[in-house]
Amino acid sequence: MNKPASKQIEVQIMGQSYLLACPVGGESSLLDAVERVDTAMCRIRDTGKVKARDRIAVLASLNLAFELSQKETTSQNAAPAPIHGNGPNASASDAPAAPMSAQEQARIDHLMRRIDQALGNNNPLI
Repeated sequence: MNKPASKQIEVQIMGQSYLLACPVGGESSLLDAVERVDTAMCRIRDTGKVKARDRIAVLASLNLAFELSQKETTSQNAAPAPIHGNGPNASASDAPAAPMSAQEQARIDHLMRRIDQALGNNNPLI
């Protein structure tokens, strides 16, 4: 029989188990992505302002998409910014989770306000 094109891997994100499909040979990339998502979600959870897991996931995905966009813009301009600890261009494996800077907190607050506006007044995040 043919070799399966993907396999399942069990991972933990914010203490909850997920069974994910993964292409054969892509385990390392998937585990790196899981680590980035887990770190981003735990940082938001640890601020104490957002409790709902789904809202934490939305904020984390927005932060990660923003970081990716910044990196793409930087690489297009051929002037890559250095990666420092837990700054806006840091990856999950660069440094252990640390308290957020004022800039990071301001960005999260701004994103939460934008999500609140999108959701309407019935479901505020904060």
